[in-house]
Amino acid sequence: MQYALAPSTFLFSHYFYTGIRIAIGIVGLTFLTLAFSDLPTAMAVSFGALCTSLMDMPSPLRHKFNEMMAGVLLCSLVALVVSLCTPVQWLLITVIVLVSFLASMMVVYGRKAMPLQFAALFVMMLSTETPASPLQALRYSGLFFVGGVAYVAYAIAVVWAMQQRLKQQVLAEALYELARYTDIKAGCYDVSKELNAQLEKLVRQQIVLAEKQQAARDLILRGRRTGADAILIQVHYVMFDLYELVLASHTDYALLRQHFAGTDVLTLLGRLVDKGARDIESLAHAMMRNRASRRTVDYTEETDALEHALRIAGSGGKAAGEARAVLHAAVTKANEIIRTIARMHGATQAPAAVLPIVPGSDLTPFLTQQRYGLGILLSNLRWTSPTFRFALRVALAILTGMLASRLLPSSSYGYWTVLTIAVILKPSFSMTKKRRADRLIGTVIGCILTALILRFVHAPAALIGFLFLATTAAPAFLHINYRYTAIAVSMQILLLINLTVPNASHTVSERLLDTLVGAVIATFFSYVLPNWEYRALPRLVAGVLKASQQYIDAGRDLLQGRVQDDFLYRLSRKRFMDSLASLSAALGRMLDEPAAKQRATAELNRFTVQNYLLVSHFAALRLLLQRHKEGLPREAVNGVLDQVCGEVQAALAQARQALGSAAPGKEPARAAAGVAIAATQAPGWSGWPVLQRRVGLLLQDAEEIALASRPIGDALERAAR
Repeated sequence: MQYALAPSTFLFSHYFYTGIRIAIGIVGLTFLTLAFSDLPTAMAVSFGALCTSLMDMPSPLRHKFNEMMAGVLLCSLVALVVSLCTPVQWLLITVIVLVSFLASMMVVYGRKAMPLQFAALFVMMLSTETPASPLQALRYSGLFFVGGVAYVAYAIAVVWAMQQRLKQQVLAEALYELARYTDIKAGCYDVSKELNAQLEKLVRQQIVLAEKQQAARDLILRGRRTGADAILIQVHYVMFDLYELVLASHTDYALLRQHFAGTDVLTLLGRLVDKGARDIESLAHAMMRNRASRRTVDYTEETDALEHALRIAGSGGKAAGEARAVLHAAVTKANEIIRTIARMHGATQAPAAVLPIVPGSDLTPFLTQQRYGLGILLSNLRWTSPTFRFALRVALAILTGMLASRLLPSSSYGYWTVLTIAVILKPSFSMTKKRRADRLIGTVIGCILTALILRFVHAPAALIGFLFLATTAAPAFLHINYRYTAIAVSMQILLLINLTVPNASHTVSERLLDTLVGAVIATFFSYVLPNWEYRALPRLVAGVLKASQQYIDAGRDLLQGRVQDDFLYRLSRKRFMDSLASLSAALGRMLDEPAAKQRATAELNRFTVQNYLLVSHFAALRLLLQRHKEGLPREAVNGVLDQVCGEVQAALAQARQALGSAAPGKEPARAAAGVAIAATQAPGWSGWPVLQRRVGLLLQDAEEIALASRPIGDALERAAR
């Protein structure tokens, strides 16, 4: 189960805190306004607060203020313009199509702009319900603006007072995902699990982990830091040291399975790593509850049993000796992971103090940089732009939805059809498909639950209590499981209508009908001007190879001691992981598309896994040189690294050539590196055998990348014809 859905963690997560904050803000502002004015005024203010709350996401304070105020200004303008046009139907329809198009173009700015797009569409449809005179339109948009500004002031004040708690929760979320990543690593030692499938799971979890780590980085390292942040910063740094160790723990699992499948060694090693995952989980558990963490996991049984098993593990032959060496290295890395987890436990118990950042290090490249320039939007006003095609798709679908709602038996809440379209229709076919299923199932469940509540509960206070719970759940589950949000939104709307219009009937059936019609229209338009994922694959695959080559160069400089610190190495690794995440996400979305639109899926899976393994090998090489630094023959090792990195670069260049054309390139000569290592061995250095094995795995995976690129290039070339 996803950690955020478990009750023991959900109630302490920033998702639940956000839901409570939004519910108190919206309901509180509504009742406060109602105490001094009439119901229409209170509803206009609450709509302003509701639309603004869509932009209330975990962000640094300055970013949150800018994003929410942008939402207030844009939505207030939309409310004014649409309200002014309501008396003239042809003008209203024209403005709705135009607003739908322009609002949908905003997704060009990325994921953070998607709530703003929906907020603009939401207020647009709310403003069409009642024809208004110019004075009424000004009053309505003014009240909407007041509600939005009031919510911004409230939300900023609450987040400012609880920003330390928010940082803890976001960092704890990253630790939970690191625990899950470590747990998948433990599964690699389980012979009952298919190794390639386990590695694919590892890559997918790596993408999730990178996203959560970036969110923690943006909150903890951005802006001025005080003594209260010291513990969080220290835990954050140790977390990345631990991540580097877990990444470097990749080994020759196939060799271990071949030689130790019939013994208890792999089972014990898997249990040891799995306990490490549980240990990280317990640390995240404590941090989410604002407590210092202390080790509760006992590794004694596994470490003692492993020590005994290693003494009697297989014997005979060079291959068996190599397998034993790999096993010893894996156990050593597992023990280092355990010691680093202990350091992280200790970091949570440290006294608050100002924690100095490494002098001269600029953290800006590691933080999310969001650009909102007008030029970005204008450059996408072209037929080939996926965003432009999406905006056209949304505008046409909403126009169709408006016309269809007028043909329904009851059009009292016809805007539900259009809002369903706005909710379901997303930039990609995969997202639309997932959102459609969640919306339909969630609406049905929500309508059933609301019907049961209205059947047996009649006290207004009790209904308001259910309304508050639904208002809390809707934003709380938005980024965890939209199906739960759809349930809560349906309950929220139906309960609100029942409370404000007690004599309203058939609202449940109308809600179901409007949702079904909207889903049908959105499904139809998901095939209109589609943006199939395979069209972006050449750019994404080339981006991975380019980032991989840059990472290899940065890794070589670090391993050879040419740079003072690992800043460029970590930055190159981050950029590489970002590019790999983009490709992996596109591949996942493509698998949800019609089979006729899928291209080279097996090869792309193989390509992403092998590129991920390059990072693992370099992390392992770094750890290897640190562990065997005594007597290190720097000149000889640097020569080997130069040759090996050159051959890896050649393999990546061959892969890029294969993607550019089907013409075969030169095969990278993997054997040469092995000869070079054997020839340059310096007597007495313990690291040569380990280095030789790791280099062999590195070159083998580089070759696999080149081989996987050929069928990918062929498939994409055929698709482009």
